[in-house]
Amino acid sequence: MGTDSHQPGGLERGYPVSFGEFLLYAIAVFFFVSFLMVLFYIFADIFRDQSLSGWAKAAWILALIFFTWITALVYLIARGKGMTERNVKAAEEMQDAQNTYIREVAGTTPADQIHKAKDLLDSGAISQAEFDSIKAKALA
Repeated sequence: MGTDSHQPGGLERGYPVSFGEFLLYAIAVFFFVSFLMVLFYIFADIFRDQSLSGWAKAAWILALIFFTWITALVYLIARGKGMTERNVKAAEEMQDAQNTYIREVAGTTPADQIHKAKDLLDSGAISQAEFDSIKAKALA
């Protein structure tokens, strides 16, 4: 029994896999992750679609579970345009909500702040120095 430098799998250098095997594995992982993303995208669209009844949603889900590949292809072909329309609508609603939130958080414009400060100055609630400070902050 001598020391045999020959490794299991037929590789002389001791690497566990060859470059070709690694490349095939990486490609397989890429396609598997891509397929999972498509499935999650389809599941999200099924639940987002308000025109589908509960029974239709259940049927699509069951078909996706038992006949995954063919159902995914049929869903993408048959309902792909609707998926795009629902995504565009959701993106527009999200943008509108974001714009509303920004307007609410931003509060007033600098001109509004200066006008309110001027009203306070005229009523005697603040001094000229405080007014100048508010005006400088608003214009900064």
